[in-house]
Amino acid sequence: MPDLTDIPGLSALRSHTKGDSRIKIAVLDGAIDLDRACFQGANLTRLDPYWAEEFEIDPQHLQAFLDIESSGKSDEEKEEMMKEAIPDENIRHSLHLRFHANHIISTICGQPDSPVEGIAPNATVINIPIAYGNDDFINPLNLSRAISTAIEQGVNIIHCAACHPTQSGLAHEFIEKAIRQAQDNNILVVAPGGNDKGECWCIPAVLDNVLTVGAMKDTGEPFKFSNFGGKYASQGILAPGENILGAQPGTDEPIRKKGTSCAAPIVTGTAALLMSLQLEQGLAPDAEAVRAALTNSAIPCDPNEIEEPERCLLGKINIAGAYELLTGEALYDGEINANSESDIIEAAVIPTIEDPVTIVFNQNPVITANLSSNSAENVINPINVTENITPANIIENQQTVNNIVPSNITPSSKSNLVYVLGTLGYDFGTEARRDTFKQFMSPIRIGNNQVPANPYDARQMVDYLDDNLFEAKSLIWTVNLELTPIYAIKPVGAFAAEIYETMKYMLAGQILDESHEDYIERVSIPAILTDETVKLFSGQVIPVVKINSPRGMYGWKVNTLIASAMETVSTEYTEANAVAMRRSLTSFLNRVYYEMRNLGQIARDRALNFAATNAFQAVQTFSQAVAIGMELHSIEVEKSPFCRYGSECWDVKLKFFDPENGLRAKRVFRFTIDVSDRTPVTLGEVRSWAVSK
Repeated sequence: MPDLTDIPGLSALRSHTKGDSRIKIAVLDGAIDLDRACFQGANLTRLDPYWAEEFEIDPQHLQAFLDIESSGKSDEEKEEMMKEAIPDENIRHSLHLRFHANHIISTICGQPDSPVEGIAPNATVINIPIAYGNDDFINPLNLSRAISTAIEQGVNIIHCAACHPTQSGLAHEFIEKAIRQAQDNNILVVAPGGNDKGECWCIPAVLDNVLTVGAMKDTGEPFKFSNFGGKYASQGILAPGENILGAQPGTDEPIRKKGTSCAAPIVTGTAALLMSLQLEQGLAPDAEAVRAALTNSAIPCDPNEIEEPERCLLGKINIAGAYELLTGEALYDGEINANSESDIIEAAVIPTIEDPVTIVFNQNPVITANLSSNSAENVINPINVTENITPANIIENQQTVNNIVPSNITPSSKSNLVYVLGTLGYDFGTEARRDTFKQFMSPIRIGNNQVPANPYDARQMVDYLDDNLFEAKSLIWTVNLELTPIYAIKPVGAFAAEIYETMKYMLAGQILDESHEDYIERVSIPAILTDETVKLFSGQVIPVVKINSPRGMYGWKVNTLIASAMETVSTEYTEANAVAMRRSLTSFLNRVYYEMRNLGQIARDRALNFAATNAFQAVQTFSQAVAIGMELHSIEVEKSPFCRYGSECWDVKLKFFDPENGLRAKRVFRFTIDVSDRTPVTLGEVRSWAVSK
């Protein structure tokens, strides 16, 4: 949102309070510039960390950074300009961190009548730099030290700007313990969900009971880059994240930015105002009650309006709804005469006094009370909310609502179909199960010595299963992204034996030498997600997917796949440069595997993953582009506007550019994938056209 007044409910909340100095917020980020005009008069301090040492930045580098940031160029163009103007990578990273911290903290506590007015200007803010350089910033030990320092300062809210990418949802034990300690000390932890453009997560945003924040556009739609999925769906909310005004280091000229990092301080500032209200009511600040009020009042996205409603997490921030859940009263503008019916500006969603009052709870019901102009009493307290609200009361009230009116809003949903790429693994679950395998497996001979079997050795396990395939059922088979298990596989139905045979074959292929013709580098697993979970030997709990047929299960080696695909089209596209086409196709596959890796649950990710397996169609696309000297620029997945009845279709768009001629138009190749079945399928022919950007 361009201005604070454009955020629904915020002006009304700020008419009651602009924060309280007794509410302390620790912002874990880069280092701020305390000399900025918007920070003059603020209750703001900076604690320089004992674990990192600050270094001087040349004023010329700072000015170059500011000039490039305000240039209006794309992020990619800015990055290239930065590299040229500031060759030292560590200095660039340090400037990024300082810029980040100034922008965020000004959104929280920028002073009135200054270039940037924050949401809670009267709150106390403590800036604790995690580090001064990028490498140290993502060091788990440094982040845990910053969290511990915040706890020692007696803060009420920790705003953690760090985003440590994770596919497993597991954090380093130092970070996990520090977050848990903060929550045990009645501290609300707020963190951005990250801008990785998919079903990706960040530490600490994905940890239990952290208030995760995603970003939405000025139009109310979730940004495509805003991460979602996993625990984000049960503990995250969307906040405005576009055109957010914030401060910069070294100048009083503000700048507008976008991203989940810009949305998160809006939630932090709102939480600080809600805690300030608790103080005014004579209560102690209750971090969990504030978190529960914000998450339970979030307004879910309407699937008829939002293409992928799961991107909305729990829903959009609902300041009036959170206020009502926390105080038991509708939100008024405190500066207006309390005897006027027009005082009631918002109570969750209230268009006019004659219209129904709608109280929206987290993905659940909607209460509608038809009000006449004389029913002000009902407006003041549309539902029976207890005076001293607690998380338990919020849940109790929500259950009461469920019994009154069925929901007329469809919760954000995702298919239970899974099409995931990764590697195959196995686990024992318990020591006892592991030891039974060790007991039954034959000992092996190393030189002249005979040693007990090692069930963790995949080669020995494959040999054992060759003669005892029935034992495959006693293992916990897993799909892994890199070394992290993400699903447990449960073969079911009449073809369970064939599925176990297929998995044994895949496991055997993975342990072969990379030069072997039967070596398997990746597997694709089409499955159905269940409500079951299983606990691995390490203690990790992962969801179970079931497979009822080996159909669609593939294992391949990239080089073999490329060779086969190129052979398929060699007669049709003889003009294509074989070396360049091999390089481009390898780039495409590796980018899907590494850069765009995902859990394969939502439709767009299943389409993307299937595009990687269906390299025969991809190579036809590449051969045309590479033949005229173009390289892969980007991969996009969009909902297809055309699809056969009863199906769900997505367009995978491959964009190519000419690396030797930046003025040359880019070329887009599109093929459509139907993901309505357990195993996706391509539809129609590849289409191609030129674009200017």
